[in-house]
Amino acid sequence: MMKDTLTIQYPDDWHLHLRDGDMLRAVLPETARHFARAIVMPNLVPPVITGADAQAYRARILNALPEGMTFQPLMTLYLTENTDPDDVAAAHASGLIAAVKLYPAGATTNSASGVADFDKVRGVLERMAQIGLPLCVHGEVTDANIDIFDRESVFIDRVLDPIRRATPGLRVVMEHITTAQAVDYVRAHDDDLAATITTHHLVINRNHILVGGIHPHYYCLPVAKRETHRLALVQAATSGDNRFFLGTDSAPHMDAAKQTACGCAGCFTATNTLSILAEVFERENALDRLEGFTSRHGPAF
Repeated sequence: MMKDTLTIQYPDDWHLHLRDGDMLRAVLPETARHFARAIVMPNLVPPVITGADAQAYRARILNALPEGMTFQPLMTLYLTENTDPDDVAAAHASGLIAAVKLYPAGATTNSASGVADFDKVRGVLERMAQIGLPLCVHGEVTDANIDIFDRESVFIDRVLDPIRRATPGLRVVMEHITTAQAVDYVRAHDDDLAATITTHHLVINRNHILVGGIHPHYYCLPVAKRETHRLALVQAATSGDNRFFLGTDSAPHMDAAKQTACGCAGCFTATNTLSILAEVFERENALDRLEGFTSRHGPAF
């Protein structure tokens, strides 16, 4: 018999784009309606690089929150080759930031300030390992000679694994994983590694983007992969394994920026994430594990 109601602990979103200005004011209520907290991405223009930047952005978020709604933004800093380890440590010690975000330069929306030479951020990563501050990773290489569908798996081998080996104790969240290889990598390693899975990657594969014409509202980065990879993500999300948890990567764009000759990457899912997830978990006879994925695994990590 199908359940009529399901009660879960208030969810958190461990990967969210709120943008700024008018867009922030428009989309923030959609998250605050469903989520207690969220890890807020720092890829604004200009990016949120310093503790002072994060403080100012947090104030703008709270100022945009409608009266009567409660929501806790968990701030992040955008890692650059010039990031100051002392500033990062101070922002963490004050309780201002919850993570630092690594974007390989050019990997996704507003990532031009990201890292190209990983040796230049070694000092920051070592300090983060010392203080227990997690690194949230957009896990794709950007080499022109690497097929876009292979960029995540190549990143694991070429970048992520060497970083983790060189920085023992660094806590890493592989964000918005899209491949069976990423699932396997998380499962093969210790408790310092976890991964977020988005709502949209649980329900779309690359056919949804390309079959019957180009469907720009399904276009995201990392791009959706083959059906075999989607099934691996569903299995991981619904397994009860506490190393996998929800990060929606809800990423709003204006229609004019999506429905154009060079459309922006991102799926805006804040509004309907929980209903979609309930359907996914019910199909897998795993509704009893939904609360873990949405509400418990992320905070525990």
